Amino acid sequence: MTAYRNHTFDQIEPGAGLVVHHTVTSQEVELMALVSGEADPFAADGDEAARCGPACEGVSAEALVHGMLKRQLPGPGTVIMAHQLSYSGRACAGDELVASVTVLEKQAPDRVLFDCQVRRGDDVLLAGTVTVRAPLTSQVVDGREAPDVVLRRHDVFGRLFRECEGQPAVKCAVVHPCDAASLGGALEAARHGLIEPVLVGPQAKIHAVAKAGGWDLSAYRVVPTEHSHAAAEAAVALAKAGEVQALMKGSLHTDELMAAVVASGTGLRTGRRVSHVFVMDVPAYPRMLLVTDAAINIAPSIRDKVDIVQNAIDLAHVLGVAEPRVAILAAVETVNPEMVATIDAAMLCKMADRGQITGGLVDGPLAFDNAVSVEAAKTKHIVSDVAGRADVLMVPNLEAGNMVAKQLQYLAGADSAGIVLGARVPIILTSRADSVRTRLASAAVLKLLARAQQEQAERRQAELAAQAGQP
Repeated sequence: MTAYRNHTFDQIEPGAGLVVHHTVTSQEVELMALVSGEADPFAADGDEAARCGPACEGVSAEALVHGMLKRQLPGPGTVIMAHQLSYSGRACAGDELVASVTVLEKQAPDRVLFDCQVRRGDDVLLAGTVTVRAPLTSQVVDGREAPDVVLRRHDVFGRLFRECEGQPAVKCAVVHPCDAASLGGALEAARHGLIEPVLVGPQAKIHAVAKAGGWDLSAYRVVPTEHSHAAAEAAVALAKAGEVQALMKGSLHTDELMAAVVASGTGLRTGRRVSHVFVMDVPAYPRMLLVTDAAINIAPSIRDKVDIVQNAIDLAHVLGVAEPRVAILAAVETVNPEMVATIDAAMLCKMADRGQITGGLVDGPLAFDNAVSVEAAKTKHIVSDVAGRADVLMVPNLEAGNMVAKQLQYLAGADSAGIVLGARVPIILTSRADSVRTRLASAAVLKLLARAQQEQAERRQAELAAQAGQP
């Protein structure tokens, strides 16, 4: 067991020091980049700037020194008060570092000044002083109390970003972008070439938000409306007229936007039920995972579920999964006449067998454990091409879906993007809690889907033209 025992202010003597030899890991580089905000979600694998970028230039060396001071000398109970440090060079994965901290002087009642240095061979990466408030009482901390850190292994979103490269931006109506999060997110997506935003909403409010954020809107079209309801209706009209190929929710309620989308006669309905899909990058899972529907359909009927499954399969195709495995979730993996979810699952599987659902492998009912764990499926003697290897999780209802998605996000460290399917154009339902990476990933999914739909429409037009030309 690792335990950290501190040195109190009275126990510390001038000249006392500590030297640590440390090899920088790729996990540390990635974590420092994420914490510092310098992580570029568009960086290609193996890119030197991504591996040793600005986040690694001094931050990792500084973190090493801070860790020595707070864990070992003085140790637990230490508070960093101030530092004067200079940085030079880069610390990259695989580098062998030598860090030292030495007591320069003590200042009553509890201040201690340390000389600090981090070297890589003959190169000095960090040098300077750090002032700490040393503990006054003895303390021992169990090293197991340190929090676990989860880092992404598969970089699902990175692959999606790279697939978007070289493709023109999608014209997207941003509906009522009247706060910094929604307007800034749209402009960031535009900066990365994912969308060409058309800003729809009260013009004065939009420009006021832009002014406060220091953003220039001169390159973008603004469609003025009086309020959020009018913005939703105007954005839907733009999509229906073909002036935009996608919609992005701004600072209005989801119900306001979706009411305009599904409105009879003026909306964007198709023959499909509208549904939502979370595209998830789960660190502990070896593939992209789609969860549906956790945002639109509260208690879908079996007819609704057919469309929800088909929507998810079609999206999986766009995202590069040739034959997605769809697990129909329930609390158990056997059909129970008293559990509607298991009966629906059995019906969906038979409908897939008869070609009423196409393009994927569908199996259920499956409990969550044997849908995502090969070991769990084997333990329960489930023979299935889907069990343990699901690409899509179809949940029984919105409540279950919301719980599954939120648990994956907050307990499993999953990143998630979201997209609404089944309308004439794809729709992003952003949240104020969304990170920049989540907003960009959702825009990437939107871009790939909008382009796929446009290509499909062009193929249909070509086929109709060819048929019209036949004798």
